[in-house]
Amino acid sequence: MLRINISFLQYIESLANSKEYADRIILQTYKPKDFLLHQGDPVTKIIVINQGITKCFITEENGKEYIPEFLGTGEIMGEIEVMGKKNCLASVEAISEVTAYVIPVSVFNELLKTNITFANALLEVEALRVYHTSQKASFQQLYTVEHALEKLLELQEKQELKLTKEDIASYLGITTRTLNRALKKISEEEL
Repeated sequence: MLRINISFLQYIESLANSKEYADRIILQTYKPKDFLLHQGDPVTKIIVINQGITKCFITEENGKEYIPEFLGTGEIMGEIEVMGKKNCLASVEAISEVTAYVIPVSVFNELLKTNITFANALLEVEALRVYHTSQKASFQQLYTVEHALEKLLELQEKQELKLTKEDIASYLGITTRTLNRALKKISEEEL
């Protein structure tokens, strides 16, 4: 539910600290509610989270939001759009204070073309993303809303996250009304 990738972050940190990229891969800070990326905008930078938590969400034509993932340490964003030459698929908003490495598109493309280690690390990241997306889809199909909600509430407590009911419902792909019914059912089962 909260994606992290420590090994990829360590690799990006090593690039950012190298002589060649020290002045081109910059560490930037975002406050809660700041947007790192906006749905529909051209992507001008690739972002790798150093610390903090973000929500990645898609706003549909009817105004409803869907949260495919909460992204944490070591997660990358913007790379799929750059490689596919597309505008931003989703918005990404900081939930907590976030520090992140910002990589200009030109540097990202240079690394892809000239650095096989970077290309392989990115390929591994994308393979993990497909794996986790498939895992989440099967979980949502096979388990009840209450079970998924219990897991999300455990994560929220463990990570000390403050998620709104709207965010929880958007992540689970349900309405807030359905969420309230599920919360009531869980609390009745605990009694």
